[in-house]
Amino acid sequence: MSYYRIRTQALVVGSGLAGCTAALTLADSGLDVLLLTSGETLDDGNSALAQGGIVYQGQDDPPKLLERDILTCGWRHNSQRAVTFLARKGPLVVKEMLIDRLHIPFNRKSTNNGFHLTKEGGHSVARILHTADQTGKTIMDGMIEAVAANPKITVLTRRTAVDLLTTQHHAGLLEYKYQLVNQCLGAYVYDETAGVVETILADFTVLATGGVGRVFLHTTNSRACIGSALAMAYRAGVRTMNLEYIQFHPTTLMHRADRRFLITEALRGEGAKLVNAQGEAFMKRYDPRADLAPRDIVTRAILEEMLRTDEDRVYLDAAHHVKNLREYFPTIYEKCKSIGIDITTQPIPVVPAAHYFCGGILTDVHGRTSMERLYAAGECACTGLHGANRMASTSLLECLLWGYSVGHDIGHRCAKNMAISRKLADCIPDWVGAGQNKNEDPALISQDWTTIRNTMWNYVGINRSASRLMRAFEDLRDLNKHLHDFYRETPLSKPIIDLFHGCQAAYLITLAAMRNKKSLGCHYRVD
Repeated sequence: MSYYRIRTQALVVGSGLAGCTAALTLADSGLDVLLLTSGETLDDGNSALAQGGIVYQGQDDPPKLLERDILTCGWRHNSQRAVTFLARKGPLVVKEMLIDRLHIPFNRKSTNNGFHLTKEGGHSVARILHTADQTGKTIMDGMIEAVAANPKITVLTRRTAVDLLTTQHHAGLLEYKYQLVNQCLGAYVYDETAGVVETILADFTVLATGGVGRVFLHTTNSRACIGSALAMAYRAGVRTMNLEYIQFHPTTLMHRADRRFLITEALRGEGAKLVNAQGEAFMKRYDPRADLAPRDIVTRAILEEMLRTDEDRVYLDAAHHVKNLREYFPTIYEKCKSIGIDITTQPIPVVPAAHYFCGGILTDVHGRTSMERLYAAGECACTGLHGANRMASTSLLECLLWGYSVGHDIGHRCAKNMAISRKLADCIPDWVGAGQNKNEDPALISQDWTTIRNTMWNYVGINRSASRLMRAFEDLRDLNKHLHDFYRETPLSKPIIDLFHGCQAAYLITLAAMRNKKSLGCHYRVD
């Protein structure tokens, strides 16, 4: 097997909104950028699936009001610095990047051509920009076009990062291993098309691989969201935080599918009501904010209502409360219509599903991690913005703002001649695959994923207890040990890399949930 060596100034692993924004901003600084995606195209991740919108700025909406709303939703477990940073700078970057530069066609009012701003759970005012119910896709279409047109950005598809390259772990010269500061020098990357592992050396590396939803049985997430950045960063000794805070979206379509179809919170922002099988609106019983309470509260209320009524679902009634459904929510209308539900006359059957990772790789407001030369942005990062529970429509803004911030910070540092030396680059070895046993079995990999997803859903899900978490810990510990041995003995493939990363991410989330015995936000302990 032959291997490839690639040298670049900036390596961006992940091609969602955070990765694309980082790549564009890095290119603006004059850097050569290598942008990796595990899929065939740049929109295979979660960003293109976002329906509701992106936080902007409403009428009579000072930054302090947005700060207060985010802190309230996050149960004040947030980083105050991150919240202030987003509230003050976020809307400016939306205007610069999305409105003025990419000309994203956000919905306008019919009266004065101003932006049509909507309201979702946890927000005091209407401040959310949207393009009907496909905001993420529209933004990503604009981003992808800009990336493709930029000569400083090289896109490599069907690439899966295997491991981070670091001085303390990979450097072949002792002088680097003796250094106190561990540096990231790029990554080993599996090329699915060629079946080889590339050694990609970079002055700066940005992780932007998305969330962890796919380690749960029911999720709104794309196939790529298995916690790969979390697993790689943890193995490299990078600090992580808030791994136990997994947000479950309260309303996904009750329909058998590989990925749960999201029913955007914007429907409730426009007036839709959650009702039980008897047609009774029930949210007032659980919270005075009713249907626009924060997501952790709505999710648990739905679970309680399902248990109380002995039903496997509740319903979202938009037909009697929301006007212009087909116009404002065409994606949802067409999806529901395809399974025989007319949302203009019938309620939508909904259930919760794993949706968003509030924790991850710890970063500051510049996206810097605890490892030198390594950055993280988007859902794989823990900026501290969300605290114990994410407020609706802050995710796209966090991706945009931190991708932008990462690009500018690295650009500033590169201007100070921060490139890694040729001597250091040359002493990093190519990948040596130890495994020679041709024992990869798709049936066994499928069964291991079934174990991981059922374990996480049943024991590390919406409601947690010491006994459930201990059971998950024991099962995942044993599976992790088995996979470590299997990983060493078997030649690499994408299914094996994904399984290894997913199992390790699930194990880390379980450990964090076990250690935190206090219920807060979306980490809810029934004991």
